[in-house]
Amino acid sequence: MTSPYNSKPVAEWKGITEELLAQNPLDKQEIVRIIVESWECIFESKICNLQIGKDIFPNPQMLDYFVETLTAAKLVNQYPKLWKHGKEKTEKDIVCLSNDDYSIEVKSPSSTKQIFGNRSYAQEQSTATKDKNGFYLTINFEKFKTFSGLDKPEILLIRFGFVEHTDWRGQKSDKGQQANLSPDVYKNKFIILYEKNRANEKSKTG
Repeated sequence: MTSPYNSKPVAEWKGITEELLAQNPLDKQEIVRIIVESWECIFESKICNLQIGKDIFPNPQMLDYFVETLTAAKLVNQYPKLWKHGKEKTEKDIVCLSNDDYSIEVKSPSSTKQIFGNRSYAQEQSTATKDKNGFYLTINFEKFKTFSGLDKPEILLIRFGFVEHTDWRGQKSDKGQQANLSPDVYKNKFIILYEKNRANEKSKTG
């Protein structure tokens, strides 16, 4: 897929992003509902009769896996003619059956606003791995602050965007294994579908 941002100034990125996201068949309101439902489902679940969030407290990596897997599974189950779960190394997490260009990579870090990739995201593409260019669904969530069972982590931010391989910045240190994105990318290549503070304000004002 040719870069839609090629030779375009940053000032034009937002408009390009909005056009790209409008073309994607993902239902933006529906995916928020599915993500929130999946998150709640985690804390209603038990493993060996032990309640998650009361008896056992998964670390951020486990919560990441749970919410990504449940979100993809619920979306595929509800729209099996449109989406499938990516299983091959070259496939995105959620594969669009009608057009692979619309397939989606899902990232869910326990960070307030940022998302991260491993260092390979900022390196040359390989045909043996999934394409780093394309649509990204990101879910930022809280991690457990205590292990008392009194505070349930919440979804903080859900965004949908279009990120390219060249947007990822690898750590300068030779030992650094992480890649991140610039403020310009967050501001102009994503739209916010859900934000905790805004959701709370909306519920208060009714």
